[in-house]
This record gives sequence, C-alpha cells and structure tokens, in this order.
Amino acid sequence: MKYQFSSNSLNLVIFFSCSMLLSFGFYLELAEGLMPCPLCTLQRFMFGIGGSLALVAWVHNPKKGGGVIYSLLNGALFCFGAILAGRQIYLQNLPPHLVPSCGPDLEYLLEVFPFFEVIEMVVMGDGSCAETLWKFLGLSIPGWAMISFFLLISVCIVQTLIEKRNFERIK
Repeated sequence: MKYQFSSNSLNLVIFFSCSMLLSFGFYLELAEGLMPCPLCTLQRFMFGIGGSLALVAWVHNPKKGGGVIYSLLNGALFCFGAILAGRQIYLQNLPPHLVPSCGPDLEYLLEVFPFFEVIEMVVMGDGSCAETLWKFLGLSIPGWAMISFFLLISVCIVQTLIEKRNFERIK
C-alpha cells in the first residue's frame, strides 16, 4: 500500500517543526542564558507566525486549491525569515572594525519609534546581532535558522505542488 502525504498533513509537519525550533530557542534563552538579539527575535516571530498559520490551515483544511494560499503565505514568511537569518550571518562575519555599535533593546525601540521604523532599525542590526554566542557543528544559531527556513520553504513548495496536482485532478 502506497501512502502519499497530503497537503494538510504537511501543515502538521510545519507546525511541529516550528514548535520544536521555538522550544529550542527558548531553551537556549532560559536554560543557557543566551538572550536573543533583535534579529533573533524577528526570526523567532517568523517561526511562530508560520507555525501558527500552518496549524490554522490544518484545522481549516481548505478544499479546491485553497491550501495553495496557505502554503504561499507560509513560504513568503519563511523567505523573509531566511533573509533575516542571512543578514545576521552577514553581520557575524564582518571584521570587528566594521561591526555596528549596539543600540537600545527592542522594548525601548517599540515604545519610542513607529513600528515600521523599528522594523527597519532591527533589520539593519547592531553589535549584539553580530555576536556569535553558540555554535553546533561549526554553525551559529542564524546558520541553523537559515537551514531550517530553507527546509520549511521546501515543504511549502511540495505543498503547493500537491495542491496543484489535486486541483488538476478535480477539473
């Protein structure tokens, strides 16, 4: 008997993957004492929103190609997360004399500046985003986040292809 993944079952894969990634991030913060920089916080946000959207898609279980919208939205979120991780990898690999100085924390920025200005400042990064506090197999946290985002983007592509195939069968 041949089993094929449905687009909806892949939503659970995305949800549980994002949950595990966030759990590990909170473990590093709470148990190991590694405080997330603003770029790390935005990457966590992308995992959280993407996982939540996948859970909503799983519960909704849309028909007639509606799952394509969910997979494209998630794919876009994960692409933005990969860009954020790439920016942080770039900052971590700058020579020390080119690293931007550390700025105020995210909480203060949100109190003082308009939201979109805060997003722009956070994406530019600061010295805290350039620090490499943890490595595994030679990759820092944003390196692993980048790999995770690319894997999740791949799942979204597979979802879209499954949805397209199912939609063509209905015609």
